[in-house]
Amino acid sequence: MSARSKTRKSWQEKLADSKGLPKVGAITGKMTRKWGEGTMVVPAPLEVDELMRKVPKGKVTTINQLREQLARKHGVNLACPITTGIFAWIAAHAAAEAQAEGKKRVTPWWRTLKTGGELNPKYPGGIEAQASLLRAEGHKLLPGKGNHPPRVAGLETPEGKRS
Repeated sequence: MSARSKTRKSWQEKLADSKGLPKVGAITGKMTRKWGEGTMVVPAPLEVDELMRKVPKGKVTTINQLREQLARKHGVNLACPITTGIFAWIAAHAAAEAQAEGKKRVTPWWRTLKTGGELNPKYPGGIEAQASLLRAEGHKLLPGKGNHPPRVAGLETPEGKRS
Protein backbone atom coordinates (compact mmCIF):
# COMPACT_ATOMS: atom_id res chain seq x y z
CA MET A 1 0.00 0.00 0.00
CA SER A 2 1.50 3.34 -1.02
CA ALA A 3 1.66 6.34 1.25
CA ARG A 4 -0.79 8.16 -1.02
CA SER A 5 -3.47 5.47 -0.74
CA LYS A 6 -3.25 5.55 3.05
CA THR A 7 -4.03 9.25 3.17
CA ARG A 8 -6.24 9.93 0.16
CA LYS A 9 -9.09 7.95 -1.36
CA SER A 10 -9.23 7.41 -5.10
CA TRP A 11 -12.07 9.03 -7.01
CA GLN A 12 -13.62 5.59 -7.45
CA GLU A 13 -13.49 5.01 -3.69
CA LYS A 14 -15.11 8.40 -3.08
CA LEU A 15 -17.87 7.51 -5.54
CA ALA A 16 -18.54 4.19 -3.81
CA ASP A 17 -18.67 5.74 -0.30
CA SER A 18 -22.35 6.47 0.30
CA LYS A 19 -21.79 7.98 3.78
CA GLY A 20 -25.25 6.78 4.82
CA LEU A 21 -26.93 8.48 1.87
CA PRO A 22 -29.49 8.97 0.47
CA LYS A 23 -31.21 10.91 3.23
CA VAL A 24 -34.62 12.50 3.02
CA GLY A 25 -35.66 15.26 5.35
CA ALA A 26 -37.78 18.34 5.79
CA ILE A 27 -36.65 21.68 4.41
CA THR A 28 -36.24 23.77 7.55
CA GLY A 29 -34.79 26.99 8.91
CA LYS A 30 -33.00 29.36 6.54
CA MET A 31 -33.36 26.86 3.68
CA THR A 32 -37.10 27.57 3.45
CA ARG A 33 -36.41 31.14 2.24
CA LYS A 34 -34.62 29.82 -0.85
CA TRP A 35 -36.31 26.45 -1.43
CA GLY A 36 -39.74 26.82 0.14
CA GLU A 37 -41.39 24.26 2.37
CA GLY A 38 -41.44 20.53 1.80
CA THR A 39 -38.89 17.76 1.68
CA MET A 40 -35.45 17.33 0.16
CA VAL A 41 -33.19 14.38 -0.64
CA VAL A 42 -29.44 14.37 -0.28
CA PRO A 43 -28.64 11.68 -2.86
CA ALA A 44 -25.94 9.04 -2.69
CA PRO A 45 -22.98 9.53 -5.04
CA LEU A 46 -23.77 6.30 -6.90
CA GLU A 47 -27.35 7.48 -7.57
CA VAL A 48 -26.00 10.53 -9.38
CA ASP A 49 -23.50 8.36 -11.27
CA GLU A 50 -26.28 5.94 -12.27
CA LEU A 51 -28.31 8.75 -13.84
CA MET A 52 -25.24 10.12 -15.63
CA ARG A 53 -24.56 6.65 -17.07
CA LYS A 54 -28.05 6.56 -18.64
CA VAL A 55 -27.48 9.58 -20.90
CA PRO A 56 -27.14 8.11 -24.40
CA LYS A 57 -24.53 9.07 -26.96
CA GLY A 58 -25.54 12.24 -28.78
CA LYS A 59 -27.72 13.46 -25.89
CA VAL A 60 -26.97 15.62 -22.86
CA THR A 61 -28.50 16.38 -19.49
CA THR A 62 -28.01 19.10 -16.88
CA ILE A 63 -27.44 18.98 -13.15
CA ASN A 64 -30.94 20.42 -12.70
CA GLN A 65 -32.46 17.62 -14.78
CA LEU A 66 -30.61 15.08 -12.62
CA ARG A 67 -31.99 16.82 -9.54
CA GLU A 68 -35.54 16.60 -10.91
CA GLN A 69 -35.13 12.86 -11.53
CA LEU A 70 -33.73 12.32 -8.02
CA ALA A 71 -36.60 14.27 -6.45
CA ARG A 72 -39.17 12.18 -8.36
CA LYS A 73 -37.39 8.94 -7.41
CA HIS A 74 -37.51 9.81 -3.71
CA GLY A 75 -40.95 11.47 -3.77
CA VAL A 76 -39.66 14.81 -2.47
CA ASN A 77 -39.85 18.45 -3.55
CA LEU A 78 -36.18 18.77 -4.45
CA ALA A 79 -32.77 17.15 -4.49
CA CYS A 80 -29.91 19.02 -2.84
CA PRO A 81 -28.22 21.16 -5.50
CA ILE A 82 -24.88 21.27 -3.70
CA THR A 83 -24.39 17.55 -3.16
CA THR A 84 -25.80 16.64 -6.58
CA GLY A 85 -23.20 18.91 -8.21
CA ILE A 86 -20.40 17.58 -6.02
CA PHE A 87 -21.35 13.96 -6.74
CA ALA A 88 -21.46 14.63 -10.50
CA TRP A 89 -17.94 16.06 -10.19
CA ILE A 90 -16.79 12.98 -8.26
CA ALA A 91 -18.46 10.67 -10.83
CA ALA A 92 -16.64 12.51 -13.64
CA HIS A 93 -13.25 12.15 -11.98
CA ALA A 94 -13.92 8.51 -11.04
CA ALA A 95 -14.74 7.78 -14.70
CA ALA A 96 -11.57 9.49 -15.91
CA GLU A 97 -9.56 7.57 -13.31
CA ALA A 98 -11.12 4.27 -14.40
CA GLN A 99 -10.45 5.09 -18.06
CA ALA A 100 -6.80 5.86 -17.22
CA GLU A 101 -6.66 2.37 -15.67
CA GLY A 102 -7.77 0.89 -18.99
CA LYS A 103 -11.49 0.44 -18.34
CA LYS A 104 -13.56 0.92 -21.49
CA ARG A 105 -17.12 1.38 -20.20
CA VAL A 106 -17.09 4.44 -17.98
CA THR A 107 -19.69 7.03 -17.03
CA PRO A 108 -20.02 9.51 -19.93
CA TRP A 109 -19.50 12.49 -17.64
CA TRP A 110 -19.08 14.96 -20.52
CA ARG A 111 -22.81 14.62 -21.28
CA THR A 112 -23.78 16.17 -17.93
CA LEU A 113 -23.81 19.95 -18.14
CA LYS A 114 -24.25 22.79 -15.72
CA THR A 115 -27.44 24.85 -15.59
CA GLY A 116 -28.34 26.35 -18.96
CA GLY A 117 -26.21 23.81 -20.83
CA GLU A 118 -22.87 25.26 -19.78
CA LEU A 119 -19.73 23.13 -19.82
CA ASN A 120 -18.17 22.38 -16.44
CA PRO A 121 -14.63 23.71 -15.96
CA LYS A 122 -14.21 21.47 -12.90
CA TYR A 123 -14.55 18.24 -14.89
CA PRO A 124 -11.44 16.25 -15.89
CA GLY A 125 -9.39 18.14 -18.46
CA GLY A 126 -11.49 21.27 -18.00
CA ILE A 127 -13.69 22.83 -20.63
CA GLU A 128 -11.35 21.82 -23.46
CA ALA A 129 -11.72 18.09 -22.75
CA GLN A 130 -15.49 18.26 -22.32
CA ALA A 131 -15.86 20.38 -25.47
CA SER A 132 -13.80 17.93 -27.50
CA LEU A 133 -15.85 14.93 -26.35
CA LEU A 134 -19.16 16.72 -26.99
CA ARG A 135 -18.10 17.83 -30.47
CA ALA A 136 -17.04 14.24 -31.22
CA GLU A 137 -20.66 13.22 -30.51
CA GLY A 138 -22.02 15.87 -32.88
CA HIS A 139 -22.89 18.69 -30.48
CA LYS A 140 -22.49 22.31 -31.50
CA LEU A 141 -21.08 24.62 -28.86
CA LEU A 142 -21.83 28.28 -28.40
CA PRO A 143 -19.14 30.58 -26.98
CA GLY A 144 -19.39 31.63 -23.37
CA LYS A 145 -20.51 35.11 -22.46
CA GLY A 146 -18.67 37.13 -19.83
CA ASN A 147 -17.49 34.79 -17.09
CA HIS A 148 -19.71 31.96 -18.33
CA PRO A 149 -18.19 28.92 -20.05
CA PRO A 150 -19.31 27.72 -23.50
CA ARG A 151 -22.64 25.91 -23.69
CA VAL A 152 -24.29 23.31 -25.90
CA ALA A 153 -26.47 24.83 -28.61
CA GLY A 154 -30.14 23.94 -28.90
CA LEU A 155 -30.94 23.22 -25.25
CA GLU A 156 -34.08 24.47 -23.60
CA THR A 157 -33.14 26.78 -20.76
CA PRO A 158 -35.21 27.07 -17.56
CA GLU A 159 -36.75 30.24 -19.02
CA GLY A 160 -38.01 28.21 -22.00
CA LYS A 161 -35.60 29.83 -24.47
CA ARG A 162 -33.34 27.81 -26.73
CA SER A 163 -29.62 28.44 -26.53
